[in-house]
Amino acid sequence: MKTRRLTVRARLTALYGGLFVLAGTALLAITYLLLAQALNSQAFGREAVLAIPATAVSGPATAGLTTIPDGIIVEQESAARERIKLAEELRVQFRRQTLNSLLQQGALALAGVAVVGIWLGWLAAGRTLRPLQQITATARRVADRNLHERIGLTGPKDELRRLADTFDDMLGRLDAAFGAQRRFVANASHELRTPLTINRTLIEVALSRPRPPAELRQLGETLLAVNTRHEKLIEGLLVLAGSEQQLTTCEPVDLAAVTERLVAAARPAGVDLRVSTAPALVTGDTVLLERLVHNLLDNAIAYNVPGGEVLVTCAGKRLTVSNTGPPISAYEIPGLFEPFRRLTDRIGSTDGSGLGLSIVKSIVTAHGGGVTAEPGPAGGLTITIDLP
Repeated sequence: MKTRRLTVRARLTALYGGLFVLAGTALLAITYLLLAQALNSQAFGREAVLAIPATAVSGPATAGLTTIPDGIIVEQESAARERIKLAEELRVQFRRQTLNSLLQQGALALAGVAVVGIWLGWLAAGRTLRPLQQITATARRVADRNLHERIGLTGPKDELRRLADTFDDMLGRLDAAFGAQRRFVANASHELRTPLTINRTLIEVALSRPRPPAELRQLGETLLAVNTRHEKLIEGLLVLAGSEQQLTTCEPVDLAAVTERLVAAARPAGVDLRVSTAPALVTGDTVLLERLVHNLLDNAIAYNVPGGEVLVTCAGKRLTVSNTGPPISAYEIPGLFEPFRRLTDRIGSTDGSGLGLSIVKSIVTAHGGGVTAEPGPAGGLTITIDLP
């Protein structure tokens, strides 16, 4: 059974409260010892009782008193001993009552101080951890690929300030590295598009000649297919590089209307495609959201079985695409959202670029949403998109 540990704030509060209680207990103990030492003085009670007039003492303490004719009371030796004994008893009783009162009142005061100390410790721990909460909130936002944000913690250059500055420096280096990577992918994709376009044009011109040899036509068609696949790969890289950046366009988009339009244009051969929609108004980039739905439909249709089914559901902020197909292990699903990762045993996997679902994940992340995938009980895959 996993034990639940206390939070850092709770542990700091316990530490501060414990220090308050420890200091209060030590102060109470020192006061008790000092007062007990003072009350142990033999002269304390004796002088107090001897100062009492003899006429105020009744009982055995008055025995042995002799009345002198002139009215002066003379205390004999036995009466003096009784008065001293009485003084000792009063001193012990006074000492016991005083120390007991000190313990009782001190315990109550210590309990009150402990409650106040724990409350003050909770406030002090929260104030101490406030910069850490700011760092945590920034880290969560950065986890959504918002690498342009910085903590910018102000105040004295203490340990927390140095931690925040180190985190900002790390974010700056990560932002520069990811930016360089995106620029490289975009520039390389643009540079590769030109030779691919030239190759496609030359092959089409060669195939357009009258009565080309069968070997030439077969070779040209093969080269056209390879060239088309490379063009799709380059286009996918461009979309992937663009979708990993921050959104430049945010406008209301009817995701249900986009889904219905793309489903109507799909017309897959040998696959039963069904759609169920309800009003689904989201905010984002229309072009990227269309590409998201298009990639999900292409993936569900391409990796299916003959006579299979594809069910698309769009309602609220959720889009779900389910299909039939070969069984998929749960541990293989996370790899499907990584670039150029494909399951080699899936039907039609050699025709894809391995970027479809990675583009979907990047678009969803750029919109601040989430994507999950679950294998179907009889095969296939169910992908769910949640947009904020």
